[in-house]
Amino acid sequence: MDLALLRTFVTVHRAGSFTRAAALLGLSQPAVTSQIRTLERQLGRPLFLRQARGVTPTSIGDELAHKAAPHLDALAEIAQTGLDDESAERTLHLAGPPEFTAERALPALTGPSLDDGQGFTVRASFGNAEEVLEGLAAGHHDLAISTARPRGGLLTATPLCDEEHVLVAAPQWDELIDAGKLCRKGASALENLPVVEVHESLPLVSRYWAAVFDSRAAASGAVIVPDLRAVLACAIAGAGLAVLPRYLCAAALERGEVVALHEPAVPPLRTYVLVVRTGTLAVPQVARAHERLLTAAAEWC
Repeated sequence: MDLALLRTFVTVHRAGSFTRAAALLGLSQPAVTSQIRTLERQLGRPLFLRQARGVTPTSIGDELAHKAAPHLDALAEIAQTGLDDESAERTLHLAGPPEFTAERALPALTGPSLDDGQGFTVRASFGNAEEVLEGLAAGHHDLAISTARPRGGLLTATPLCDEEHVLVAAPQWDELIDAGKLCRKGASALENLPVVEVHESLPLVSRYWAAVFDSRAAASGAVIVPDLRAVLACAIAGAGLAVLPRYLCAAALERGEVVALHEPAVPPLRTYVLVVRTGTLAVPQVARAHERLLTAAAEWC
């Protein structure tokens, strides 16, 4: 059986689409379709059910993928590493949210203490969860950091760390808000106060209100800026309340530039995951970056 046909088959199985598989393989869609039809003729059985959007594997297709994929991944690892342990330095294309990637991921991947003789260069890009997962699936990135878990078999996610969210404001706001009233009345004590957020929909504030106060946020956006570091700067300046990851505002809290307005018994959390295209952990620089980030995350929690 032709290994090229099996490689195309496994890629289609993981992608769930001839079009997406073609992009990952660098082939035209007709070429992918032709290869799958050839393999189906050789086996005498259909491997996929064609649907309006993509394809679904038959039971024979699932069985073949289960048997073939590990071996193809192993062959890919051999092709990537070769027989020389002193393989050339390679580039890792990383994507993730700007703040977390800049403040945590990149220092973990590029710090001098991690010079183990197996280095790689890094090219980073920023985006929201949807953007980075789409880019990873399309082959634009090697490794993605996301707050959303991917669906389907094309991408594989590993939990990285939990991020605690804190309701903060400049000290003068703490003086204006009655802490006792906040404890008794919850979100109603904060109604109509200005907030600093990353989007008009107030995603962080709304999530915090729902998790902590079990209510909808009745607040108005004073400043909307799509970067949490800018949100922190505006909160320090006194523009309004903000919900921020604790890691991002910990230093400002310690310096007294902002204060935590509320310390719930169970703070709201958001989970980050590391995402790769299934099978690509066989690629050396992807595997090393994946391991380094998981190791660093143990120190973050």
